[in-house]
Amino acid sequence: MTSLLRPLLLLLLFVSSLPAQDLPVGKPEELGFAPDRLQRLTNVFQAYAQDKKMAGSVVLVMRHGKVAYLNAFGSRDLESNAPMTRDVIFRIASQTKAIVSVGIMMLQEEGKLLISDPVGKYIPEFKETTVARPRDGGGYDVVKAKRAITIRDLLTHTAGIGYGYGVGADQWKEAGIQGWYFADRDEPIAATISRMGKLPMEAHPGEKYVYGYNTDILGVVIEKASGQSLEEFLTNRILLPLGMKDTHFYLLQSKVNRLATVYSAFADKPLERAPDPGHMTGQGAYVTGPRKSFSGGAGLLSTASDYAKFLQMMLNKGTFNGQRLLAPGTVDLMTVNHLGNVQFEWNGGTGFGLGFSIVQDVGAYGAPASEGEYGWGGAYGSSYWVNPKEGLVVVYFKQLIPTNGLDDQSKLRALVYQALVK
Repeated sequence: MTSLLRPLLLLLLFVSSLPAQDLPVGKPEELGFAPDRLQRLTNVFQAYAQDKKMAGSVVLVMRHGKVAYLNAFGSRDLESNAPMTRDVIFRIASQTKAIVSVGIMMLQEEGKLLISDPVGKYIPEFKETTVARPRDGGGYDVVKAKRAITIRDLLTHTAGIGYGYGVGADQWKEAGIQGWYFADRDEPIAATISRMGKLPMEAHPGEKYVYGYNTDILGVVIEKASGQSLEEFLTNRILLPLGMKDTHFYLLQSKVNRLATVYSAFADKPLERAPDPGHMTGQGAYVTGPRKSFSGGAGLLSTASDYAKFLQMMLNKGTFNGQRLLAPGTVDLMTVNHLGNVQFEWNGGTGFGLGFSIVQDVGAYGAPASEGEYGWGGAYGSSYWVNPKEGLVVVYFKQLIPTNGLDDQSKLRALVYQALVK
């Protein structure tokens, strides 16, 4: 190393070690929230933890770019009685999807791909795909897909690709590809996805909303188009620029004591600690796993504050922390309904954009919201939404699977909006 390069390297190392920009904090009443009404939110979520309906949670609410409410409830780990804190790290599962979708759009902005491109341009096994169609008398036939799957199909979950439990589930099971969990796989994600391309899908491209491996496939498209692993691309292009210093696919040993424990809720039973490491509904191999499989659909760990930075970037039309990731027009494209005549069957009044569900009709939606609001959630009980009309970002993290029908998601929405008074 030359004497000229050595000081430059030391400077870069110093800058990279600096703490990320913290989220600015505002007074709730100056941001339009009634403090006494926010106390109702506090009371309800304290009760969930005290009554052992969940171990604990973190709720973060931002408005107009400032934190109006950030609170931690209950315990990070019941066995050790470790308290939940605001910087606890959670498995965010499908909240990974939004970050990967932004990565795809960044590559389109750079001219490295088009969302209209066929996926087979980047992953040869997807050039010609098949679909499993049920027979009237039982069994199924495998037929050629009517057209090629595009990147846009993957972004909107209209590629016909589920989680391996559809009509041709026996073939998916034999291939060892079912469910959203990848952290324990001892192979790169691209190897898994290449095998997936030869399996029969659940529907023809563009004909049905089918939630599944779409964003895991997008992660491999990012790898092929960028020439980097998904971990490298997301870290260098999104996480570090936004100051998301606690967001990882696999946890650093120095942060293990901040990872929340996963619990399971069953009827007429106390909370149970999920298996360790377990599979899907367990603790997961996010600490001790092979660290080879970077799941774009459900692989990341994060904190409430980190994820709020990402969402604030979206609300800011592509910029945060002095960094522009996307053009405003790209954010607009991502946050409108792309389903056309395809029905989103999970919630009334809702469509789906490029990585997010979109509220289109508040009356049909049937809960407090605004038209144009977008969001999603994760398998461990986390959720988020962004309301551009109100300048609002909400992040909710917990680690509970299954939940035994807990009503916390709906109550959080009602409690946030009832506290917003101007």
